[in-house]
Amino acid sequence: MNTQQRKLVFSITVLYTILILYFIFFAFGRTGNVAQTTGYTFIFLPDTFYKLPSVSDLLHPTLMDLVGFGNIVAFIPFGILIPLLYRTGFFRFIALFFLSILAVETVQALTLLGSFDMNDAIQNTLGAAVGFGAFKFGVRTNNVWRNLVTIGVSMIVLLAGLWGACGLVDKAFTKYEGPVVALNEPKDSSGETFTGTKLYSFKIGGQNIEPQYNVFSAEGKKVETYTYTLGKKELVLSGYYGIPDDADDLNGSISLSVDGRQILSNSGEYQGREPGMFEIPLEAVDELTITLEGNEKLWDIGFREMGYFWN
Repeated sequence: MNTQQRKLVFSITVLYTILILYFIFFAFGRTGNVAQTTGYTFIFLPDTFYKLPSVSDLLHPTLMDLVGFGNIVAFIPFGILIPLLYRTGFFRFIALFFLSILAVETVQALTLLGSFDMNDAIQNTLGAAVGFGAFKFGVRTNNVWRNLVTIGVSMIVLLAGLWGACGLVDKAFTKYEGPVVALNEPKDSSGETFTGTKLYSFKIGGQNIEPQYNVFSAEGKKVETYTYTLGKKELVLSGYYGIPDDADDLNGSISLSVDGRQILSNSGEYQGREPGMFEIPLEAVDELTITLEGNEKLWDIGFREMGYFWN
């Protein structure tokens, strides 16, 4: 590359850098939001990856889909322009580029013109990596047009590969709900293992209730307590509760606690004759305590354990 070409590439790099910095610091009404910002925002742990969208996502992309796509594509040119100006290896280029992006993210947070977001830094660097790879694959001959076509094709192939790879990484580190496991054989207030009453149907608010897994009640007592060991797992606890229509009155209540901390409380007087349901995410809890008073019933209580697809 001769001196004139080098000056042209340098000018394009400077102008493109100014354009990107404008979008990072001043676009999308950032300056107008400074007065409303009350503190610095630093997000050090990445919580999302560049996901592989489904067909419906492609047909109806959300704003965040476009932002994630832009965070990568907008930085591809740096992977082409900088190697044109300076000879550098891939790992050195990526390391220096990543540090530069971290510096920009820090300034963005400290000036209250945005936040420090590790997700953005990773996506920006991945975009530069795609550009670098396309440049190395594309610049093989002295034919400028052939090189441009090869760079373009390489860019599309690498971007598609990155798209799929990051989608797999995201899938591997995203937790999913497992099948419902019925909560059976807890201990009652006497310390005995409660095997549950025989399943039977009843009506609440005119609705016919057909329990599938279990039924808990005070069993003629004023108050009954059940305890169950969950084993410090991350799970979603679910179930239904209510006072049957054939009960004499709405005198009754339900209380759920985990490790001494109440997570649900309701009374028949507040609820009326309508059945209620709950789904409560729990993390690393050990003991579940169920307290039933009066005519309140609890049924089909169970949990879905959170885990990765490879579990």
